[in-house]
Amino acid sequence: MSMPVPFSIVIPARYASTRLPGKSLLDIKGKPLIQHVFETASNTQAKNIYIATDNDEIASIADSFGATVVMTSDKHESGTDRIAEVVSNLDMDDDEIIVNLQGDEYGLPVSLVEQVASNLFNNPNKQLATLCEEILTIDDYNNPNIVKVIFDINNTALYFSRSPIPANRVGDLPKDVYRHIGLYAYRAGYLQEFTHLPVCVLEQTEALEQLRVLYNGGKIHVEIAVDDAGLGIDTVEDLELARK
Repeated sequence: MSMPVPFSIVIPARYASTRLPGKSLLDIKGKPLIQHVFETASNTQAKNIYIATDNDEIASIADSFGATVVMTSDKHESGTDRIAEVVSNLDMDDDEIIVNLQGDEYGLPVSLVEQVASNLFNNPNKQLATLCEEILTIDDYNNPNIVKVIFDINNTALYFSRSPIPANRVGDLPKDVYRHIGLYAYRAGYLQEFTHLPVCVLEQTEALEQLRVLYNGGKIHVEIAVDDAGLGIDTVEDLELARK
């Protein structure tokens, strides 16, 4: 029997969400969203779980259900920057594997957290690991809110885009097209390095932070998720769907 992969989980949770302010605290079936995410993390084999926030109310709620909270700056542009502050504050070892479990991932299977951590552990030549799932409809293929990813024979990401990739000149849904699942694993040392890299034009154009990794020569491992992903809560419609 193989030994479990050692990793920690950081859950970045900010209050000032653009489309759904305070969503970490919104009630779903009698619990705040952030508690659902924490319970997912607690069911993994992670050795440490931290909730990283800049908001006192989120911190208080998280403390009430037994989470370890790390207070962070309110100046961060992204969850990745917030996690990098946690890594620095806790003086984590450079080789420590960190899974970024976003605070709005409702119903994400535990298996995906384990999968992405294992993939990074088993690919020491890559800086990040992430997941994807097949796109099954033409509407999703053309939807700019659904990020697409293409990768090579070695499961190394070639590009991420909000545009339909690979493009089909006929206009139909191509075979083997994939939606990116926003679950990441990093090594602590690279995470610190990444957050000091300047934002590149590709990242600004697509509004996709992971393109900074590719632009600077980093490698991202991409694998098809072993289970269906949960529901990311970004809009009122997502919230209503989760409550149902």
